[in-house]
Amino acid sequence: MRKTYGSPPPGFSSEHLRGHLIVLEGADGSGRTTEVALLRDWLEIRGHPVVDTGLRRSTLVGPEIDRAKQGHTLSATTMALFYAADFADQLENKILPSLAAGSTVLADRYVFTLMARAVVRGATRDWASKLYGFAIVPDLTVFLDARPEILLHRAIGRYGSLDYWESGMDLSLSRDRFESFFRYQERLHAEFEWMTEHYGFQVVNADRDPTSVHKDVVHSVAPLYEDGHDADVESTPPRPRASRARPAGPASSPTPAAPPTAPPDAARRSARRPPDAA
Repeated sequence: MRKTYGSPPPGFSSEHLRGHLIVLEGADGSGRTTEVALLRDWLEIRGHPVVDTGLRRSTLVGPEIDRAKQGHTLSATTMALFYAADFADQLENKILPSLAAGSTVLADRYVFTLMARAVVRGATRDWASKLYGFAIVPDLTVFLDARPEILLHRAIGRYGSLDYWESGMDLSLSRDRFESFFRYQERLHAEFEWMTEHYGFQVVNADRDPTSVHKDVVHSVAPLYEDGHDADVESTPPRPRASRARPAGPASSPTPAAPPTAPPDAARRSARRPPDAA
């Protein structure tokens, strides 16, 4: 019997939802999209039909969110509601029908990212969880956990710059985008650590190469299927929770537990910023 985290959407029935819902969470640069492609191939080779989904993929709302983000004009609350509409449209028209058809739905991020973003922007956990409470509880959520330094260098290598929103520039954490990026990612990670305990994520070390990460993800996914006991990929058990020591955000962080102060700005930027960064 499938459940939702709160009040189910109108007309929801879990009776015929035969497929699996697998969620891959993690920051930009953690390798989620790469792992979705690898995992899709792994499942389809074994005869499991797969449908993928993610944030801003609603044909109804997705383009409007992109347009709103370009203007930097919407409040955090309005943006959270926008994303809730995007997710609701995908849930009704893509996720539920796919599960009813017996397909595996691979989600490249889920409501957990949306809740974490809302909380670090001032919302309470209770408000965020109620807003997205109509979401279906996944069969498995894997959190790809990568250090901020790794995320930074991957972002620079791929895009040549840091994204305004993924750097938390709208929060005025720092006028320097690199420093803002580190502070924002630290706050997000603190929230994901809490979610790992609360929602039971499986944590995989995403600092490594895609092949190593994929082996650990398969170790978690394989038991969901009848052929899980004889998966042909060597794997090591993933960590049960996020345990890597890392600096957390400043005392003003909206997450309940305020961790130690991050290293001095100048020292950290000199150690982490690529040589050609402006």
